[in-house]
Amino acid sequence: MGLHKEIWLNSVVGNLFPDNSFAIRSANHSAFVTNKTVHVPNAGAKPGVTKNRDSFPATVQTRSDNELTYDIAEFTTDPFRVPNAESVELSYDKRESIISASRSALVEAVHNAIIRAWVPSGYTVVKTTGESTTAHIGTGNRKLVTIADILAVKKEFDKNDVPATGRCFLLDAEMYDQLLGALTTHQADAFLATADAKKGTVGTLYGFDFYMRSSVLRTVAAGTSLAAEGSTTVTDSAAGIAWQADCVARAQGESELFEQANDPTYYADVFSMLVRAGGSYCRYDKKGVVILAQDTPA
Repeated sequence: MGLHKEIWLNSVVGNLFPDNSFAIRSANHSAFVTNKTVHVPNAGAKPGVTKNRDSFPATVQTRSDNELTYDIAEFTTDPFRVPNAESVELSYDKRESIISASRSALVEAVHNAIIRAWVPSGYTVVKTTGESTTAHIGTGNRKLVTIADILAVKKEFDKNDVPATGRCFLLDAEMYDQLLGALTTHQADAFLATADAKKGTVGTLYGFDFYMRSSVLRTVAAGTSLAAEGSTTVTDSAAGIAWQADCVARAQGESELFEQANDPTYYADVFSMLVRAGGSYCRYDKKGVVILAQDTPA
């Protein structure tokens, strides 16, 4: 039997990671990422207004302000080793491939955490109202996303005087496809025509710039609270998030590389990465953030 010639290509097929372009649509607190805790002051009650005031002196008021705080967390990758043999024998640069993947994995983990951090406790929830379909998170059936559901979220923003500019909506791929399926041909054409690849938006509807990600959030069955991080409970439901850009914040530092070259105990180069990051909703009254959760058919 003859010997088969073998060849390694000089590039490696990389891992795939979700799109995180949505995060730019938030207040940027990255200047404070080196601190342990970020404080977000919130103005207290609005001043009263009297028409044709005829009683003097007017009563002097004192405003009590509030604050929100959130902590900056450290995200670290598991260390990797590149044995000496792989450094000299492989035709592709495994070291650079691992560093690139580690950086992307950090970004993914940070943005997963930021999405959850934007959701206030006791958040406002709108539940989907469409026809029953097989659940893509959990088991059983869930109700499809409809245009009316997006309008219901808009109404929540409108009644709370949330600014009409800077409204954003993030859906997972399945919920986004359900929304597309709910649009007429004319509506779909108009929706997709507003997509902007440079900004990462996939359409605009009812004043919301839409973003899509492979995964977003999952709620408990009732939809009134987020499922525990990493939950695989069968009654969980998929959820998207709508927000106004000034009502949420992100803070993210630069990725740091830790490297030990020619480690004598591992006979290899060993390295890992770290990034400091955090995020939060910004309003003490919790306005400007709404969750769209898939409802369970009766």
